[in-house]
Amino acid sequence: MFQRNWQHNLYRLFWRGLDLIFPPLCAGCEKFGFRWCEDCQKKVKILSGTLCEVCGLPQNAAGVCDACRADRPHFRALRAWSVFEDPVRSVLHKLKYRRDISLGDSLAAQMVFFVQDLNWPVDLIIPIPLGRQRQKERGYNQVGMIARPLAMALDLEYIPRGLTRHKETRSQVGLSQRERRENVHGAFTAASGVRNRTVLMMDDVSTTGSTLSAGAEALFLSGARDVYALTVARAMKLEHA
Repeated sequence: MFQRNWQHNLYRLFWRGLDLIFPPLCAGCEKFGFRWCEDCQKKVKILSGTLCEVCGLPQNAAGVCDACRADRPHFRALRAWSVFEDPVRSVLHKLKYRRDISLGDSLAAQMVFFVQDLNWPVDLIIPIPLGRQRQKERGYNQVGMIARPLAMALDLEYIPRGLTRHKETRSQVGLSQRERRENVHGAFTAASGVRNRTVLMMDDVSTTGSTLSAGAEALFLSGARDVYALTVARAMKLEHA
């Protein structure tokens, strides 16, 4: 625990040092001197209330929703920290498309207590990977920029290549739930290091959970004991994904 906490403290100091040299603008409101200011952090809509025990979507009664009973995802449970709307949407877009990779540290810091309160018995964190072409174009996996500091803060092992995307898939944006499931079916292969271990699989945004379910299926095929899924945000409608 000391080892990873020491690494996490050093990691955070690195980004704070860069903030002093190159003062940032808030990803939510462009306030000078902040990567993500307190005012924008207070506007985050945390996803709470009565949620389906499996997919984590809001519902009127406790238990498993009708959709999950009819076609249960491969993960044990999926939870999202927030609703996919501004300012979280703006922060994620700048991390993903504007190369503002310091925002990964900012998001992870906000999510630590939320993940701790889930009290899931996980051993390690694995990010959902990009396809080869997107990884080459972007130069980094935006999910990994969040998952790595989160793993250090939670004293969990981080395996960035625990999953490999061996099938180039279309963007999920604009696809129906059925199309999303078909698009990512069989897209992932898991490393042998997950055998007999409980995995926390992470993505930035979830809508139907199809990508995470496909990743969980690959992890189970490689011998994972159990798989939980976590995202920064949840898109509440397909057109918002």
